[in-house]
Amino acid sequence: MIISEKLERLREMKPLVHNITNVVVTNFTANGLLALGASPVMAYAKEEVEEMASISGAVVLNIGTLNKEVIESMILAGKAANQKGVPVLLDPVGAGATRFRTDMANKILEEVQIDVIRGNAAEIANLLGIDWQIKGVDAGDGKVDAAEIALQAAQKWNCAAVVTGKNDAASDGKDTYLIQNGHPMMTQVTGTGCLLTSVIGAYCAVDSNHLEAAVAALTSYGIAAELAAEKTGEVGPGSFQIQFLNELANLTSEEIAQKAIFTKQQ
Repeated sequence: MIISEKLERLREMKPLVHNITNVVVTNFTANGLLALGASPVMAYAKEEVEEMASISGAVVLNIGTLNKEVIESMILAGKAANQKGVPVLLDPVGAGATRFRTDMANKILEEVQIDVIRGNAAEIANLLGIDWQIKGVDAGDGKVDAAEIALQAAQKWNCAAVVTGKNDAASDGKDTYLIQNGHPMMTQVTGTGCLLTSVIGAYCAVDSNHLEAAVAALTSYGIAAELAAEKTGEVGPGSFQIQFLNELANLTSEEIAQKAIFTKQQ
């Protein structure tokens, strides 16, 4: 798998990524996509989401701050994207923390064909019915490894599944990859996981192989975090956040080729 060239394709095509995301991360998500080379749009009103989804390169549904009206918009956007062959991504933020949140994530999965699901181990495990502790939107302790959760999720929902944590896993139900790029400083900045889902969406918009797109996104994103931490790690998360955006903007295919760390599970 040659993933270093995918960033160049993304920057050439500048795909429109339609985000129905949470209020905590809207600005960071938009700036991160712009830095990488994509074109973000945030449209939530049910009166326009179908039209916006239909002309987008990818649609990202993030339930971080949800209500019934937002879920209605997400389902409308997702179905419109399905009809046009536009990839749809789901970020089930906090699934398992409350019954409403879990039910709404399952409702989306039932009514929309999801192409990529991305969450931490607790979120994905709880949607699969696997017992896993969750504290708000943060993963607690569980006994199943990320690769197995990703594999089960991909097989259940017929999609690419990404499980993120200390090490990330991505699977399409047949092939599974472990990705080791990244830095612990990412956990100290709100929205890095949410932005990651949108970055995967940008890669999916220019690559029909959603598993390869996810691996490319995970490695490039993790490498940008590593480079940002090298320059600002001793200063703190505020400086890291700004430098992270800089590194997304300045990242090269050569750096990806040199620094990417991923392996295919046997």
